[in-house]
Amino acid sequence: MTDRIPPPDRCDLAVVGGGIVGLAVAREALIRAPGLTVVVLEKEPVVGAHQTSHNSGVVHAGIYYPPGSLKARLCREGADELYGYCADRGVPVRRSGKLVIAAAESELPRLDELERRGRANGVPGLRRLGPDELRQIEPHATGVAALHSPATGVVDFSAVARSLARDVTERGGTVATLCGVTGTRAGHSEIALAHARGDTTARGAVFCAGAFADRVAVAAGAPADPRIVPFRGAWLRVRPERAELVRGLIYPVPDPSLPFLGVHLTRGIDDEVLVGPTALLAGGREAYGLWQVSARDLGSTLAWPGTWRMARRWWRTGVAEVRHAALPRTLATAAARFVPELQPEDLAPGPAGVRAQALSRDGRLVEDFVVSRTERALHVRNAPSPAATASLAIARLVVDQVPEATGLAV
Repeated sequence: MTDRIPPPDRCDLAVVGGGIVGLAVAREALIRAPGLTVVVLEKEPVVGAHQTSHNSGVVHAGIYYPPGSLKARLCREGADELYGYCADRGVPVRRSGKLVIAAAESELPRLDELERRGRANGVPGLRRLGPDELRQIEPHATGVAALHSPATGVVDFSAVARSLARDVTERGGTVATLCGVTGTRAGHSEIALAHARGDTTARGAVFCAGAFADRVAVAAGAPADPRIVPFRGAWLRVRPERAELVRGLIYPVPDPSLPFLGVHLTRGIDDEVLVGPTALLAGGREAYGLWQVSARDLGSTLAWPGTWRMARRWWRTGVAEVRHAALPRTLATAAARFVPELQPEDLAPGPAGVRAQALSRDGRLVEDFVVSRTERALHVRNAPSPAATASLAIARLVVDQVPEATGLAV
């Protein structure tokens, strides 16, 4: 998509944010109501420029999430839909499979809980493996036990986003880039959106603003809680001559009280193997560089009471993440618990991403997806991983609520 497509002055539905979730919402609305005029307003020159394209590309199968949660349901539904969508559109995708490995006996109770969740969530093909069986899947891996999820896969989510954008335009919608929204004003029958290329008035709006979800929601009249707090995740690349150490995806048993999955090894759709990520509080909502800082974003993070309450609770985890960020060799050490042949010299600097994580005032990391309302608008307030996997299912959930929130018939 290019900046040559002008945004319309008026439309039925405006979707703010051209990441994978926003594009899926626009597509879903047009599928249900082909006569609807829909515009996606994206602040960057291309779609999918941030969280959509700054991740390890894993299509999650739904193992981790509490049964009954939106994440559990929408991840399962969304993964199946995503595989079908990619097959229909010719987007490369691979069910490479995942091992979640317990490296020590002390981790077995947590592995048991993951297995319980995965089975309750209907994860297809989930199997418990012993040490010898896991090596049949990953010959260079080791552990006392593992869960194998053959339905977990990899894809380039930015390619999916580009395909969704084509779907939107082919169905008569508009994807307008370089249109960062700077203000909103809702009235009885419409909502006005001021953006970098003028103004667009819509009958209703859906905000899928990612790292800025809280700011646009508050500007539209929503409560300040929860606040988006950015976490920077950095990976290391395994040198190509050592990439044969990993066939698919190798994960640790995560801490169930944290929304991060720990240091893992991922063979992507491009066959590049990544190790990571870190999970360090970032200096900005788009701070991909380790020392990059936005004064406004950092001030927002530090002014939020939940940040300090979270820090008091998780300071030990924070110290460990600082070590990972400052000393890349520690990532190699963490990964070598599962692939002992991996050495620090096998790794080179890799990409980085920023996770937009909602944090409540009481210091609780918001685990589930959150969708809220203001006048004539819906807001996706929390959509971290597995939002990309679940994007088509999230779109259905959101568009289901559009008629009541905006009065539009979809």
